[in-house]
Amino acid sequence: MTFVDEMKTAVTPRAALLVIGVLVLQLLFIASYVGALHDPKPRDVPFGVVAPEQSAAQLVDKLRSLPGEPLDPRTVTDEATARREIMNRDIDGALIVDPASKTDTLLVASGGGTVLSSALTTLATRVEASQQREVKTVDVAPASAKDFDGLSAFYLVVGWCVGGYLCASILAISAGSRPANRQRAVIRLGTMALYSIAGGIGGAVIVGPILDALPGSVMALWGLGALVVFAVGAITLGLQALTGIVGIGLAVLIVVIAGNPSAGGAFPLPMLPPFWEAIGPALPPGAGTWAARSIAYFEGNAVSEPLQVLSVWALAGAVITFVMASLRRPGDTPAAPAALSTPSTPSPPPAPSAPPAP
Repeated sequence: MTFVDEMKTAVTPRAALLVIGVLVLQLLFIASYVGALHDPKPRDVPFGVVAPEQSAAQLVDKLRSLPGEPLDPRTVTDEATARREIMNRDIDGALIVDPASKTDTLLVASGGGTVLSSALTTLATRVEASQQREVKTVDVAPASAKDFDGLSAFYLVVGWCVGGYLCASILAISAGSRPANRQRAVIRLGTMALYSIAGGIGGAVIVGPILDALPGSVMALWGLGALVVFAVGAITLGLQALTGIVGIGLAVLIVVIAGNPSAGGAFPLPMLPPFWEAIGPALPPGAGTWAARSIAYFEGNAVSEPLQVLSVWALAGAVITFVMASLRRPGDTPAAPAALSTPSTPSPPPAPSAPPAP
């Protein structure tokens, strides 16, 4: 057999298509991460302004007209309201103007991302300096001293996501991409659920009591972790049941290539380009990161939407898995109905054997 003949035998069209698919995923990975993270700038950051009525509108207009439109300012009635809106994650910072002093107060929340709070401090300092004023920064929801750059929540969620799609991939590789029947689908989803519970508590205990990287309720983080793992695992199972081994690549596309750079981990959402800022909250890594930070630093506020997003992914994956297991495969044939039997004629008794010869 010639080398060309050997190549034709060894490299099937299916294998070639899978290799090309991996190359596409690799290039998308590079484009997504570099595109999202190479030039972070604050854009339309929700920002409060507390100032005397006669100057508040003027200051809001000034902040709105800054080059690059980094802020989306709005007036807030008083400092207490500004603090409450920051804790509710409605705004990311606020400037409190003191007309009786040359020093104003900037409220930030580094628990939502230290890079963003630093960017707000730089912006406010520059604006105040142009008015011959100074600014004092107050961190309303400070990140933990052991949570460098506020990244622990993001890495925790990434770990949960990796566990979810790896476990689902192993289940499909070892037992077939598509469950053989509905009972097998239930068993597979049940196994995924048990794994999710274990993975959720494991991650919560590691970042909490063991490493002291994140404050907040361990039980709440456990529940969030179980939901993140199951959501990613279920959608991976569903995609594999739908498309076979290609489903693993589709899960990587959703979770790793699109989800991780848009999650608001390294740079919070207002510092990402518009496309990634838009898709991030709708994908499991972004929803999980937002919820984990809310649990750790914002008293559990503003978690309803991300929990709904994760629940939708979990439900969609479970439904797809169950439906695909219920469908008949192309090679399957319906079982033939049992033939109607008629009473059979009894066979005659066996003839007696001849007596032995004397």
